[in-house]
Amino acid sequence: MRLHTPFHSRTAPLCKSMQWREWSGYLVASCYDYSHEMEYHAIRSSSALIDVSPLYKYEIRGRDALKLVNRVITRDAAKADDGQVLYTPWCNEKGQVLDDGTVWRLAPDHFFWTSAEPNLRWFTLNAVGLQVEIEERSEKVAALALQGPTSKALLSSLLTEGDISNLNYYRCTTAKLGGIPVRISRTGYTGDLGYEIWSEATQAEPLWDSLIEGGRRFDLVPSGILALDLARVEAGLILIEVDYHPADKVVIESQRYTPFEIGLGWAVSLKKETFNGREALLREKRSGPKRKLVGLEISWDDLERLFAAIGLPPQLQATTWRSQIPVYCDGEQIGKATSGCWSPTLKQSIALASLKPEYAEAGTTVQIEVTVEGERKLASAQVAKLPFFDPPRKRS
Repeated sequence: MRLHTPFHSRTAPLCKSMQWREWSGYLVASCYDYSHEMEYHAIRSSSALIDVSPLYKYEIRGRDALKLVNRVITRDAAKADDGQVLYTPWCNEKGQVLDDGTVWRLAPDHFFWTSAEPNLRWFTLNAVGLQVEIEERSEKVAALALQGPTSKALLSSLLTEGDISNLNYYRCTTAKLGGIPVRISRTGYTGDLGYEIWSEATQAEPLWDSLIEGGRRFDLVPSGILALDLARVEAGLILIEVDYHPADKVVIESQRYTPFEIGLGWAVSLKKETFNGREALLREKRSGPKRKLVGLEISWDDLERLFAAIGLPPQLQATTWRSQIPVYCDGEQIGKATSGCWSPTLKQSIALASLKPEYAEAGTTVQIEVTVEGERKLASAQVAKLPFFDPPRKRS
């Protein structure tokens, strides 16, 4: 039986397409209209409202809350200020990634933690011997992503208490929206200016109503997962179970990834005294990773040529593809692309790929497999630095 998010009474009547998908056991809209195009363009040109309630959520409190957080994550939470949000992976003892998410430092002894996978057992195992309380609040907290260039003006206009005018990137605050107590974080999964709004699940319906009503003059559009998926590839953001796999859920070693292999080496604080996987990651830092996450810009001329050879215009998938596609150089397979799309904003066919390090430098020419009417062909592509799309407004 599929679960409904706290916003389902509002999202279900809007979902004309009847396209739903499962996310952590919950039903969420793939797209509301018959096409996701307007929803995507709202993310990039106005504001989009996305139900992200299926994320797992935890409150960590107590004298040893910081010790627990720092024992688990690869970043150093001791360096975070109150009100700061850390995006971080966490690993097993071999330095292989179990999950990634955000850790909010609300006070010296109080953290809020979000993740893609259930982590209560892992957190509890790591809390042995510590004076800490772990509370799972996944079903009790509703969450919305408000993303796009007009999101700040829209959100500011609806606050009845609090102020986000000086809320910096990856910071959080408390406020009231239409009289409803909320936490607001300047975070998101679109690579654009945006916020995430967190409330008690009991307040979900009036919160949605306030945003929809107040958002009309800002061209707010409820948006689904298909639009979000396009935006996150443009932003070079990885997706668990697609661009990497949780280390505890796979059966062969090649399916396990370290932070250095999925573009998260910057989030590994090896100067921190101890955390899960530290020794293994120290060794990898010295030797270098066996593969690296890169962007690929696929040649339009090659795509056009391959399809023209059989009398067809280029056939491009309108949504993000999530499959493993071989990448070659001089006839040798050097890695694989894991997700990609046609970027409506960049007017470019792009992909995220995991390649051998010697081919991972920006500007390197490689070939990616393309299927043309059931036949496998090769199109050239250039390795590109991530993210593909990084507007100044995201951080300003």
